[in-house]
Amino acid sequence: MVHPDLPPSEPAADGIRAYPMAPLIRFTLLALYLALVLPLPLLAPPGLRPALLGALPLGLVLVLAITSERVELDAKGLRVGHPAWCSWWLRRGWSLPWGRITALTPVATSQGGRVFYVRTAATGKGLAPAWLLPQRVAGFDDFLARFSSHTGIDTSAVGRISPPWTYRLLALLCGLMLLGEALVMLLGIGSAAGAVVS
Repeated sequence: MVHPDLPPSEPAADGIRAYPMAPLIRFTLLALYLALVLPLPLLAPPGLRPALLGALPLGLVLVLAITSERVELDAKGLRVGHPAWCSWWLRRGWSLPWGRITALTPVATSQGGRVFYVRTAATGKGLAPAWLLPQRVAGFDDFLARFSSHTGIDTSAVGRISPPWTYRLLALLCGLMLLGEALVMLLGIGSAAGAVVS
């Protein structure tokens, strides 16, 4: 089980170090969801508005759940998962003991970045299984140092999946979109109230 309230890289009493998704990334994704979805009920035909108003908080819960993924390290191994409130329906976690991890394999992305897969020894049925190394965690350098220390694998070539400036730019654009949407709503409400008065 993933510990819900551990700050990044602070060990719990049982020696577990937890690394949640980096706050810049998490809050940027939440802002992007809100910026894209908040105006929809206002723009929709009247018959669709109730459904969209109901779907909006459900989508927000889904985005909160997906961005609550965290990584845990302890003396036994590595775990990737979600807190108990959402792990029962996301079921995306995985874990590996340190002794099974044999390599990191880089793979280029279509956006020009690199992701890394955690590899284990082949099972005799072909290729060795692989799991995506988390690259969006808070305390990423500490996470990599501990991963390298436990596995003996050099992580000097591993970096974040995308540079922080991309998330800062996206956060700024989302903030501007939300501000613009708020202004349009305020002006729209003001002009509607003025039309009712006259």
